[in-house]
Amino acid sequence: MMKKTTFVFLLLCASTVFSQSKKELTEHYQAFYEQMKIQGDVRGVINALTHLNVLEPNQKRTDTLAYFYSNSGQHVQAVNLLGTEKDTKASNLAVEVKARALKALNQPQLAVQQFDIMFSRQPDIYVAYDLVDLNLQIGKIVEAQTYINYGLENAQEKDMLPFYEANPPYQVPLKAAFKYQEGLLKYNENKANVDQAINLIDEAIVMAPNFKLAKQIRELLLNQKELNLQEKTKASTSQDKQ
Repeated sequence: MMKKTTFVFLLLCASTVFSQSKKELTEHYQAFYEQMKIQGDVRGVINALTHLNVLEPNQKRTDTLAYFYSNSGQHVQAVNLLGTEKDTKASNLAVEVKARALKALNQPQLAVQQFDIMFSRQPDIYVAYDLVDLNLQIGKIVEAQTYINYGLENAQEKDMLPFYEANPPYQVPLKAAFKYQEGLLKYNENKANVDQAINLIDEAIVMAPNFKLAKQIRELLLNQKELNLQEKTKASTSQDKQ
């Protein structure tokens, strides 16, 4: 009986020590987390949040950790934490992190689901632009047109969109960007719509004369139009000879 009582006492002592130790560790890493935020040390913030999540698992903390991962370009780690499924009950932060991370990882099929949730919760012209881009990538023309219409109706003159494919980067009115996307949509919808696509991109360039990407795509479409004419001419000549 004495041995059993001693064993129980030792277990209680060990439990108390562990509880105190866990509390002290949690307080330590919470303080460490706050200090790393003050110093702007992202690696330290990620380290602190990881330890805190091990000590006291918490979905809000997990979402925050995924945000810091994705914001520092570690998109795979962010997705590993949050998953890729379409979860309509997830927090706004979790949905946005998954959307941005999956887009950065070139997963349009998965990313579009997250952007859909974002737009359904709070319609936004910039989210609409992402949805146009993603839907065009996966061939969903009707959905892309819906968001183009929303963007053209709701974008204001002050709304600008940055482009980073050129050095230095530049920005154009968001309405011009939507008009450019409409041109791409018309071409993707039917390759015979080259003239219509060029006309829409011309409208975008009128709105934004510095729109370098639109000018590059316009040049490619003009080249495609020329090739189409050459092929038609060859086909017509061949038939005449027969």
